[in-house]
Amino acid sequence: MIKNLTQTCKALGDPQRVRALAALRGGELCLCGLITLLKLAPSTVSKHMSLLVQAELVLSRKDGRWVYYRIADGRVPAHIRVALDLVENTLRDDPQAARDTRSLGRIRAADDKEICKCYRA
Repeated sequence: MIKNLTQTCKALGDPQRVRALAALRGGELCLCGLITLLKLAPSTVSKHMSLLVQAELVLSRKDGRWVYYRIADGRVPAHIRVALDLVENTLRDDPQAARDTRSLGRIRAADDKEICKCYRA
């Protein structure tokens, strides 16, 4: 249990990871959408998401070359539910979270091909 708790705390210990987690409250996003939102290098966002997955806060699925992320759902351990609720409640009135929500509206409305075009080989 201590290892699980420390992984969760580590995952929540970075503002960019908290922003990414908050972004997923509105549903699944591909890595490209998160890169667009966070304005970080693809490898950096990928590492952040990997830590969130390891901490069991986020689930991932692969579709071809693309990876999609969503908040852990279903039967999650109690400490994960508490952590997700903490993020939700803490960010309710946060200015950065409000800006991210507006940006996510544009990102989600855009064509996936447009968002991911610069990452396609």
